[in-house]
Amino acid sequence: MEDMVVHFPAPEKNQLSDRREVRFIREVWRQITFGVGAWGTLRPLVTALLAAVPFLFLGQHFNREHRKGFDWFLLQIPLALTLVLWLGLWLYSIYDAWSHATKIGSDTDA
Repeated sequence: MEDMVVHFPAPEKNQLSDRREVRFIREVWRQITFGVGAWGTLRPLVTALLAAVPFLFLGQHFNREHRKGFDWFLLQIPLALTLVLWLGLWLYSIYDAWSHATKIGSDTDA
């Protein structure tokens, strides 16, 4: 008895998006940017850099939390009398701006 082997032709890769290399690059890009694109990945970094500018709380304004930024601006006036409390508010504002920007980036992907 003869062994019969059936060969199926490989599907042709007509479109560029079907190619294995393109799919690999697309997946690597998605993993680097966490699926939210380049701006979604860079937004927390930009926000943290803006929040690092002392006295202005620009990170909160960048995240469109204008009320929080204005409130913290007024709160820093009495806290400036004690440098330790003002420094704590400033460092917390950087963290808050970064974490809120991260949440914005992850919510836009849904």
